[in-house]
Amino acid sequence: MAGNSQRRGATRKAGSKKGATAGTGGKNRRALEGKGPTPKAEDRPYHVAAKRKAAQERLEKASGRGGPSRATSTTGASTGRTAPARTRARREAAGGNEIVAGRNSVVEALRAGVPCAGIWVAHRIDADDRVREILKIASDRRLPLLEVTKPELDRLTDGLVHQGVVIQVPAYDYTDVRDLVRRAEKSGRPALVVALDGVTDPRNLGAVLRSAGAFGAHGVLVPERRAAGVTASAWKVSAGAAARVPVARATNLVRALGELRQAGCFIVGLDGGGTTAVADLELATEPVVLVVGSEGKGLGRLVRETCDVVASIPISSAVESLNAGTAAGISLYEVDRLRRRGA
Repeated sequence: MAGNSQRRGATRKAGSKKGATAGTGGKNRRALEGKGPTPKAEDRPYHVAAKRKAAQERLEKASGRGGPSRATSTTGASTGRTAPARTRARREAAGGNEIVAGRNSVVEALRAGVPCAGIWVAHRIDADDRVREILKIASDRRLPLLEVTKPELDRLTDGLVHQGVVIQVPAYDYTDVRDLVRRAEKSGRPALVVALDGVTDPRNLGAVLRSAGAFGAHGVLVPERRAAGVTASAWKVSAGAAARVPVARATNLVRALGELRQAGCFIVGLDGGGTTAVADLELATEPVVLVVGSEGKGLGRLVRETCDVVASIPISSAVESLNAGTAAGISLYEVDRLRRRGA
């Protein structure tokens, strides 16, 4: 019956468990308070981001170095940074180390015994012979190995083509001119060195290293300032040749060329206005230093004056010039051909 307060359960007994509440506001106050802000994904123990962070920390602890930071590994396209700035960012992210990306570059570096602080492999990577060899070397040498997603590798490499494999190696250890001379003497063959004058693109340096390794050059010489160094881009383009061909750095290129001349080398500059064609170079069978200038400016004045001979590569008039990597590759091939013919 409506309004019957005497029926069973119509009123709450005194001292009951819940007690009286004043309207829905009082009843739901605790429910409306919530549990605070949602924790970050990497702070939630069972989230995949937290597991990935823990794996990264284990890798860093095993390698004894600070690993690459995702916060500083954004692509250059989104930040507007130049290539040198991106290179510095990668080094800072890797704790002063270098990132080597790509299956050929990685496997060549590992074959050469380059010190490796860690290996990153893409999740569910399509394994070929190179990947299997990388994993075997990692197992044999007990190198830290971390499986990550492709977007993470993209951030880690700052946009480089990584093919699902990345390693972290110490900063490149440059040699000096005297080591190049000693290397040539030990080989029992006439010295063959490539010097770069004003080449600032690390991809050109990588191409030169690859050609130098293919045609038996004893090393590459680069200036310390205003010139490309052995960066991740150079490693990538060289396809691992940077692990086999030493690179010397000189504070003064002209002085370094003078030292090579005193060691018995002939200095041959490559320039479009050369007096002889590289294919007809009579000095090819002697100890030779091939000096390659930048694509735009060519050889510097002082470097050109230091050369014993200035040679050229005949090209069509429709093309103004060849880049440093292509010019060095053609010249090294011609020198190697002339030496084989004269042997």
